Amino acid sequence: MKVYNLIVLSQVKEDLIEGKEFYDSNEAGIGSYFFDSIVSDIESLKLYAGIHSKHHGLYRMLPKRFPFAIYYDIKGATAIVVAVLDLRRNPSWIRKRLVKRFYY
Repeated sequence: MKVYNLIVLSQVKEDLIEGKEFYDSNEAGIGSYFFDSIVSDIESLKLYAGIHSKHHGLYRMLPKRFPFAIYYDIKGATAIVVAVLDLRRNPSWIRKRLVKRFYY
């Protein structure tokens, strides 16, 4: 399904900053690579939205380079990015974060 609009919730910015800071604390420069890589994956949703499996009621895209998931929904011709979360976290933590944001 091709989408024409891409909306990213404001909380996603916080997710990206959190991930960037985590990787920068391990090695300088990796955080920027993480940020650029995930943003590129989000932009690819314009072409690939809807092909991913659903988890917790949202589509889940798995980036190739980092153990994170991009959760999104589709409304008409718009993909709405709800969260970018670390898959190494406890599944109940992930579910709670998604429930808080799912009702945007």
